[in-house]
Amino acid sequence: MSSSKDISLPINDAQQGGCGCGSTQGVPAQQGGCCSTQEVSTEQSGCGCGSTQEASAQNKNPATGRSLWRSLEAQSADAQTSEFIAREFSSASDVLEGDDRRNFIKIMGAGFALAGLGLTGCRRWPESKIVPNASQPANRTPGVSVTYSTAVDFMGIGYGLLATSYDGRPIKLDGNSAHPYWGGTSTSWMQSRVLELYDPDRSRQVFRAGKPSSDAEFKTWLGERAKALQAKQGDGLVVLTEKTSSPTMLDMIARVSQAFPKAKVVQWNPIFGTARNEGSRIAFGQPTLAQPQLEKATVIVALDWDPFSASPFSLRNTRAWADGRRVRAEDPSKQTQNRMYVVEAGVSVSGMAADSRLAVRRGDMPVFVAMIAQALGMTGDSTLKSAIDRLATCPASKNLLGEHEKEIFEQLVKDLKGAKGSSVLVCGDGQPAEVVALVAAINESLGANGTTLNMEPMTDDSMGLPELVKSMNAGQVDTLMILGANPCYNAPADLDFSKAMGKVANVARVAYYRDETSMDSACTFHVPQSHFLESWGDVRAPDGTLSVQQPLIQPMIDPAQGGHSAIEALGMLLTSTLGDSQPQDGYAMVRRTHMAMSGLNGSTFEAAWRTWLDTGIIAGKPITSVNVSSRAGDIARAVNTLADAQPANRDASVELCFMNDARVFDGSLANSGWLQELPDPVTKITWDNALLMSVATMRRLGLRQGSMVTVTAGGRSMQAAAFPVPGMVDDAATISLGCGRGESAGRIAVGAGFNAYPIRTTSAMRLVRGATVQATGAMYTFAHTQDHGSVDAALIPSVPHDGIQERLPTLVRQTSLASYKTHPDFAGHAVHMPHRLSLWQENNLDGAQFRWAMSVDLTTCTGCSACVTACQAENNIPIVGKDQVKRGREMFWIRIDRYFRGADAAKPDGFAIQPVACMHCENAPCEQVCPVAATVHDPDGINSMVYNRCIGTRYCSNNCPYKVRRFNFFDYQRREPVREQSGPLAVKPEYYVETGPDVLVRMQFNPEVTVRMRGVMEKCSFCVQRIAAAKIKYKNQWVKAGGTSAGTSNFSIPDGAIITACQQACPAQAIVFGDLNDPKSQVSKLHANKLSYGMLEELNVKPRVKYMAKVINPAVDHSGHDHGHDHGHDHGAHS
Repeated sequence: MSSSKDISLPINDAQQGGCGCGSTQGVPAQQGGCCSTQEVSTEQSGCGCGSTQEASAQNKNPATGRSLWRSLEAQSADAQTSEFIAREFSSASDVLEGDDRRNFIKIMGAGFALAGLGLTGCRRWPESKIVPNASQPANRTPGVSVTYSTAVDFMGIGYGLLATSYDGRPIKLDGNSAHPYWGGTSTSWMQSRVLELYDPDRSRQVFRAGKPSSDAEFKTWLGERAKALQAKQGDGLVVLTEKTSSPTMLDMIARVSQAFPKAKVVQWNPIFGTARNEGSRIAFGQPTLAQPQLEKATVIVALDWDPFSASPFSLRNTRAWADGRRVRAEDPSKQTQNRMYVVEAGVSVSGMAADSRLAVRRGDMPVFVAMIAQALGMTGDSTLKSAIDRLATCPASKNLLGEHEKEIFEQLVKDLKGAKGSSVLVCGDGQPAEVVALVAAINESLGANGTTLNMEPMTDDSMGLPELVKSMNAGQVDTLMILGANPCYNAPADLDFSKAMGKVANVARVAYYRDETSMDSACTFHVPQSHFLESWGDVRAPDGTLSVQQPLIQPMIDPAQGGHSAIEALGMLLTSTLGDSQPQDGYAMVRRTHMAMSGLNGSTFEAAWRTWLDTGIIAGKPITSVNVSSRAGDIARAVNTLADAQPANRDASVELCFMNDARVFDGSLANSGWLQELPDPVTKITWDNALLMSVATMRRLGLRQGSMVTVTAGGRSMQAAAFPVPGMVDDAATISLGCGRGESAGRIAVGAGFNAYPIRTTSAMRLVRGATVQATGAMYTFAHTQDHGSVDAALIPSVPHDGIQERLPTLVRQTSLASYKTHPDFAGHAVHMPHRLSLWQENNLDGAQFRWAMSVDLTTCTGCSACVTACQAENNIPIVGKDQVKRGREMFWIRIDRYFRGADAAKPDGFAIQPVACMHCENAPCEQVCPVAATVHDPDGINSMVYNRCIGTRYCSNNCPYKVRRFNFFDYQRREPVREQSGPLAVKPEYYVETGPDVLVRMQFNPEVTVRMRGVMEKCSFCVQRIAAAKIKYKNQWVKAGGTSAGTSNFSIPDGAIITACQQACPAQAIVFGDLNDPKSQVSKLHANKLSYGMLEELNVKPRVKYMAKVINPAVDHSGHDHGHDHGHDHGAHS
């Protein structure tokens, strides 16, 4: 459902504001309907019945007090939301904007007119020609995939990757399982980078002063500039790059500095601030990077830090945390778990996964940290102790915690005292340097340094972005060379980078896109940059491991139009001074770097080089923890500074927090359709960001869901749409960065969300105090999926909500560690099953050679959605656009259900996360109703789709109790995703006459998976293509070994040989796939575990996907376990 109905607050979208009259005007159906809705409407729009919202509120049913719920609308048992959830497909009237006969005839007439152009499900594709590959590459079999190791440098951090290539086309990226730091898992953004490679909006043309040019003209200009700069020893030259870990890039920067001694180099990243550098300098007298080692920690305290989602280190953090969570002890009474506290203003992925969570304003975090330090009784320096006491007892501390929060706080302190050497506190980038210094002192007192924290040395940039802007304004910069960075979009607003750049005579930018900075009138040259999958390079991981970035494909850019990597661009700059001694291509530069670093040469180097390319790993010099000692006097002065800044009284203003976006980060990934359509893990919003606030704050400000507001602070303002999030702290608002870009960012990114950079300044990089939020009167429609595919929906109106509530805890079963130790079989007692009778004749799967099945561990799943994107990349799942998502037509084969716990809609007790895909039921309800046998079991028991049989009745989806089947309302792979429908057909005219999507987009398709067409159903297939490949491989090996004559009756597949896409990506390794016929397989053992249960197993559909019930380790345990009973505890916004 795209917009919520009016609830008791009220909070809703205007077009679904509802008045209680029963009208469904503007309510899109879950799987159907073509009624257009406007992106922004006025607050007064309604159904036209004349009823007022106030009158409607009086007629509403009281809140149900549900203890497990998906959204505010579901929690309040809103009538129209319940109708949306329960209704699988729209009625015929939903297809039209009106019900009069004339409109109907118009629509039907248009449909029949276009029937011959492809509106029907069966059509003849236009004739196309193919060219055979007459000269086959060596060691390559056409149609057989090849996997290469490569790497990517992102946000200044190196990641090792494996790229799958078909006939020279890279189609998928995964983590390199041989990498000692990252392992073989991946994130959504890593998966999406292959889509970026084929982005038709990527720049492929050189521009000079806004007009088309050529690479030759750029090289001539650059050579002239280099000679002029050399005469001045580089005075006036500044190279602005993104943060980098590449040894070759750093080597080239050093060579530029040597050739142009007076030149300056600036590395800019809008996500990472300087607080950590400055804070460690305060604490230790030198900049250090505190890297948490969560796998060694038994107590983790995350202070305004989201380690599992919006952090570049999320992959490592999630895996390390999950290693300490799994419930695998043979004796349940001896089971242990780490305990994680999360203290935050908003709600994050980490907050939802935490054992205990406290909602604290970002501006109050210094006080909270001081309270921890005070309670720990840090001794030693009296000046520091006095400063801590002063900050911990300031006026803000009086009402910081409620009664239950105080219980959690006391246990937090007790845990830290009892876990010295195995505990760690980490504060996020949103905290000032003074808080970083105080946290460093606490960690030192707990013995964390060198155990749960690696203290790694850091170096400062020679110049920061503010210093660069100051130099440009002073006329001290003659030539600015920008490599990748986009400061005209993401630089702090008070710097006015665009204006300063206008005072630079010569500006050249090498970048993927001709976006905000390249489109600026001050940009002399824009040169297309080659993708990392098209160019040579190298990266360094945080532990020192090196990886070579080898290209998978030739640059898809005309050589006459550039296509240079960043290191090649610097090489061109050096050519004029060094001549032929400077290599011109990235391959030679990377080899030169590693020849020097390894000390190898000749045949010895060549052998090592081949090994490095094969494995993707170079054993670099390990980054070891340095010994540092805190300086109490400096920390005391920093703490006093914090105390001085604390206000005496809190006013009615709102603090505005800038957050990292878990999907697009700083905005550089905004043109990826996979990421834009991926639901936000917390809000479930797609294609937008939002100004997030607590339910109480929105009520106080008179706002509803979708209310357009103007946020003003420090003389700057921005507009955004408001969205309520249960569990957020009051009097605070958060908004993620990286959204709200213009047309230059690409057709996917344009108009997606709201740009928060215009209100972000150098003095307020993460927090703006004293912000005012004022409603504009307009409303905005969100496309969110929080109520889509609801398993708990009432299928008939007569089912009472109390009955649904009794069912909900059986879907997501949870208990505490203490309760698990005494009742390890609690998950099996959640549902009382009086019989095992079936409503129809069951499938006979006896004698099957394999019984494929899956297990999902809810204890370690964080809901990060890496599995969703991996599935999309593997199985050619299309993006549909915001307009279609609003109608419930998203095509994901996996959805992540997110529930709130507790009876209080404003302050839930906790959260529950559950990935849901096709369960591959042995007794599948979908198969019983398909009139053409398009969904059937294969011999191994996999519920399969036969696409060329499917006629689109959608009976199977209607009969699926899990709501995991998707219908292709259009040929989505041929249709450009649109944000808002324009006209009744919701497509552009070329949709009916062109052969398909952009040729570049088609290059990403996996040839092993059918590209589905309009009118057919689709769903999870257990990556059947991977199963088939494994069967072929191991059967061939068996035949070559002698087959039956060798003494075996049939071939076998080793456990772990088949890894599904979702399993391969999962950072927490929460997904396990295998053969139930093998009693020694991991999945067999997990299915036999007492924690294992099947969703809706009382229906006797015999799902092959089972869940491991969640076990948490809360600081204060009031919950017992969920087995269908509501314990009724309400402790605010904390679990």
